[in-house]
Amino acid sequence: MSDFILPDIGEGIVECELVKWLVSEGDVIEEDQPVAEVMTDKALVEIPAPYKGKVTRLYHKEGDIAKVHAPLFELVEVDGDSEKDAAPPAPSKEAEAGTKEAEPVQGTAGTTTTNSDETEDFILPDIGEGIVECEVVEWRVAEGDEIEEDQPVVDVMTDKAMVEITAPKAGRVTRLYHKQQEMARVHSPLFAFIPRDRDEPTEAKAESKAAPEPLPATAKPVSTGARQRIPASPAVRRLVREHDLNLADIAGSGKDGRVLKADVLAHLDKPTAPAQSGEGAGESQQASQGSGRRMPEREQEVRIEPIKGMKAAMARSMVKSATTIPHFIYSEDIDVTDLLKLREQLKSEAEARGSRLTLMPFVMKAMALAVQEFPVLNSRVNDDVTEIHYLPNCNIGMAVDGKAGLMVPNVKSVESLSLLGIADEVARLTEAARSGRVSQEDLKGGTITISNIGALGGTYASPIINAPEVAIVALGRTQKLPRFDANGQVVERAIMTVSWAGDHRIIDGGTIARFCNRWKGYMESPQSMLLHLG
Repeated sequence: MSDFILPDIGEGIVECELVKWLVSEGDVIEEDQPVAEVMTDKALVEIPAPYKGKVTRLYHKEGDIAKVHAPLFELVEVDGDSEKDAAPPAPSKEAEAGTKEAEPVQGTAGTTTTNSDETEDFILPDIGEGIVECEVVEWRVAEGDEIEEDQPVVDVMTDKAMVEITAPKAGRVTRLYHKQQEMARVHSPLFAFIPRDRDEPTEAKAESKAAPEPLPATAKPVSTGARQRIPASPAVRRLVREHDLNLADIAGSGKDGRVLKADVLAHLDKPTAPAQSGEGAGESQQASQGSGRRMPEREQEVRIEPIKGMKAAMARSMVKSATTIPHFIYSEDIDVTDLLKLREQLKSEAEARGSRLTLMPFVMKAMALAVQEFPVLNSRVNDDVTEIHYLPNCNIGMAVDGKAGLMVPNVKSVESLSLLGIADEVARLTEAARSGRVSQEDLKGGTITISNIGALGGTYASPIINAPEVAIVALGRTQKLPRFDANGQVVERAIMTVSWAGDHRIIDGGTIARFCNRWKGYMESPQSMLLHLG
């Protein structure tokens, strides 16, 4: 019988909301079976079972807040039809290799304790739904280094984001199981360490045992395990270390006294206390009080902000795309005057059905129809660039500037959806991305992408392809511009600028121009789409 310890589920995340239990007490579950859905401030995360067993206790109710590195549920391992309450789960092959002949027993916070040398293996926890391995990007420590609880130990990269792994407790690092740029597997040892309380000299341990158990009321505990821990995220602790501050000196404004990033920055903005003697003290006090400006030294400092999380993942993805895919840029103007009139005619009926009809559903539907005639825009290229894989469904992604950074959820099978169906999906995904609650399923499987820069006022752009897709379009803002009509008269028309980027390895200029003309034709004459709707 053992507790499932809620693992790290994102850099800087220390707690999450238990949204839904997918099992009940008494259920027998399989390895990797979804057990619970939890919500962080970034996304909805599914927690899978570490091994086959019977759930004997759920520690939280739906709606409760669960803490990272704290028990989430209790699980009895099941082997066949028998239950083994006393025996710990069998070690993985990787754990056996890391500890040789020693017999491991399960510890806490994702660690495995080895009795022979009193070291603990830190087991790489689940770092995202469906992720089974990650790349070791950078070790922050070396073998032999002393580490503190929550100290960053290593940066790893999944196919979705950069994740910072922190130490579960204070101690000394004894072994790093992987070199940088090697792949590490989830649920396998990442590094080994000796916890600080086990690393004390024999004399110190003897003195500790001989000391009276109860501490006097005025005594200040010096043991790492006895000190009161100030709540703060790893990112905040790093910021404190970078500025050589003491966390205990900073007033926390968060829940239970948690120190937030804003608290650290506010502490840095406080003027240093002037000396209390001599004329210099008075002059210094006058200088600090006579002006609301910061001291010159503060003004000259460079503010450093690490690139991490979704921003780090986007940075790596964009660099790879821009350096490995030859981009062909193609821009065009589209007259959407008639399309806007049609939208106004249908808007009230859509609202009566509970749908918000924007221009985006029309843009997506026209794109899905054009793709049927030019399927290379909805394809993939294999790694050797020897094959084109034509995809059966048009899953159109849309870039959304969300709470956790830029996200690109996609509307699945646009070719088979009605305009109202597309509108509902666009509204759902936009809200989910902006609130940070978009699911991994909504982020997977995109085939072509739309970036609506026009919502922010842009006109033309050179968008970067969202690999492994082969095309992306940036929509500029719609402007009222003069145009000549059929009689040569100047009239006011609604013009939207668009900028395409295509993978020039398989899409030539003629193909993207013909595709864009077909797409443009559907939007400039929206009634023509009726001929092709199923």
